[in-house]
Amino acid sequence: MKDGKAVVLVVEDSTIIRMGAVDLVLSAGYEALEASDADEAIRILESRNDVDLVFTDVQMPGTMDGIKLSHYIRSRWPPVRLIIASGEAILEESSLPAGSRFFSKPYDERSITDAMALLMLDDV
Repeated sequence: MKDGKAVVLVVEDSTIIRMGAVDLVLSAGYEALEASDADEAIRILESRNDVDLVFTDVQMPGTMDGIKLSHYIRSRWPPVRLIIASGEAILEESSLPAGSRFFSKPYDERSITDAMALLMLDDV
């Protein structure tokens, strides 16, 4: 948490969707960071110690998709909360890291902001 505001990293390869997600995060009162793929997200997480939540898409170019990224984050940065979204995949809860939430796209913005608020309250 930075200056009393939770920090949310949005990981999305589509610029338009990423911009919308960043606006959603900002309107919910959080600080927003953005990455276009998993590699960039990992670089951000390695360089900062204040990221509270990662909101990632599943399908992305690069070395790993959003599912692999979320498992990597859970093992390397256990306190970071996770929200995973996909327009193409309906995922089994068992394939997701413990404590994460999954949303199908298009997602309801209120559902995402409610999930962010609840995850911020929970200990992972």
